[in-house]
Amino acid sequence: MNGDFIGLVAVIMIFGIPLAALYTYYRVRKLRTEEKLAAIARGVPVPLEPELSQAARSRRAGILLVTGALGYIATFALIARSEPEALVAASFGAIPLAVGLGYFLDATLVRRDARS
Repeated sequence: MNGDFIGLVAVIMIFGIPLAALYTYYRVRKLRTEEKLAAIARGVPVPLEPELSQAARSRRAGILLVTGALGYIATFALIARSEPEALVAASFGAIPLAVGLGYFLDATLVRRDARS
């Protein structure tokens, strides 16, 4: 029974955490929209948040992915000092690292296209 319970909890967590995150994101956006509409209805000037360009969004995603990947690799490299098999897990950090570098390349190309 103990193994079945752990499996059930794992499945619930795998599906439950992303659903909870999506719902929270939806509620926050809905509350912000309602707040802005109420302010507009009262005649209060609402400052609009500037929309980020595609290059800025790609650069932000690249920074987050590259730093996350480097942290992941560093963590498992430190663990590998006592457990050598942990280097296998550290090698999986190359995936988000490559995606982050791709976002940096995309930001550079978008900026270059915007100038020409």
